[in-house]
Amino acid sequence: MTIHQNGNISTEASDFLLNCFARSPSWQLWLSLPLSLLFLLAMGANATLLITIRLEASLHEPMYYLLSLLSLLDMVLCLTVIPKVLAIFWFDLRSISFFACFFQMFIMNSFLAMESCTFMVMAYDRYVAICHPLRYPSIITDQFVVKAVIFILARNSLTILLIPILSGRLHYCGRNVIENCICANMSVSRLSCDDITINRLYQFAFGWALLGSDLILIFLSYTLILRAVLRLKSEGAVAKALSTCGSHFILILFFSTILLVFVLTHVAKKKVSPDVPVLLNVLHHVIPAALNPIVYGVRTQEIKQGIQRLLKKGW
Repeated sequence: MTIHQNGNISTEASDFLLNCFARSPSWQLWLSLPLSLLFLLAMGANATLLITIRLEASLHEPMYYLLSLLSLLDMVLCLTVIPKVLAIFWFDLRSISFFACFFQMFIMNSFLAMESCTFMVMAYDRYVAICHPLRYPSIITDQFVVKAVIFILARNSLTILLIPILSGRLHYCGRNVIENCICANMSVSRLSCDDITINRLYQFAFGWALLGSDLILIFLSYTLILRAVLRLKSEGAVAKALSTCGSHFILILFFSTILLVFVLTHVAKKKVSPDVPVLLNVLHHVIPAALNPIVYGVRTQEIKQGIQRLLKKGW
């Protein structure tokens, strides 16, 4: 029970209810099948990629270690979000405990930031490979990967940790229905009886600082790569250089395009259904995860050959 300054007494909620697509309940029926197929594809494709890189000695190189990290992040994000969404669709299990909600909030925010940071490190890897090929073996080493992974985990976990802490310290004394399929920070914080200005400012400042700095560094890396490629005189060298960056660039497009559309729908929220941002938020956790390993598997000859060898051996 909470007694407010104005003398009103209210009982704090003990859990939340995820009101997924309340305005468009028919969406749940036709979304459940493709969403479950995307989830299975994401888990299977990423698991295959991880096993291939683990068992194939020829793939024990820094670039593939970074790709393994990306696959692990994708799998954790999928497992954190999609099973609960499908449980709501199929069994109407809308209830989620406070701890589970804030834990999901932390995983979603921190792991998405980790993915962005991983793309930035991979862009630097491609920059060194193309702009400084002779120095690549001495710069991009196993030690570099270990330090990069520690940086990725520490920077984003510690920075994002305050988001669920700020939301968790609020008093939820009235509504407990989250107008979302997931425990997004602002969707949860809006239910509080307290002032959430700090929550808004922190998410905006640090969210854009992390993602913005990563995107700027990625853009800078590819600008330098493009400049170096244009200086190459051999057509074969140009094609090979662009091929080594193609897969990575496609992954960045998957990650950033859905994020950009999500932001634009929020800006134009008066012109689109409120369920559209909710749908994009869910899809952003599964579509890149499903497509990332496929793109690398199709476009990278070494991975493709490694998968073929493992299939012949029967794993």
